[in-house]
Amino acid sequence: QVHLVESGGGLVQAGGSLRLSCAASGRNVSRYVMGWFRQAPGKEREFVATGSWSGGSTYYADSVKGRFTISRDNAKNTVYLQMDSLKPEDTAVYYCAADSGLGRDYDYWGQGTQVTVSS
Repeated sequence: QVHLVESGGGLVQAGGSLRLSCAASGRNVSRYVMGWFRQAPGKEREFVATGSWSGGSTYYADSVKGRFTISRDNAKNTVYLQMDSLKPEDTAVYYCAADSGLGRDYDYWGQGTQVTVSS
């Protein structure tokens, strides 16, 4: 089992920045690919970004490219999502997730953290 806990959400004005953290614990955490997702009111959950613990390739949704950056601290088993130039449409509950690569879906999910961007 892998346990994921997000933190760092809050209220910010448009154009501002936030950094979300996802602390991972459990056995063989380094074997998983980590990702960030979000779900806005009335919308389906959508992919935001993904990256590996090894610091390899990273991928971003078109809507956040150039504004969001995924990174990690392997010593702390923590993944970060740096969000800059925030827009009101970024308002959502943000989730981190871990993918074993053995199935179609991500295997473990955090509880989510609310990000609200005011205009």
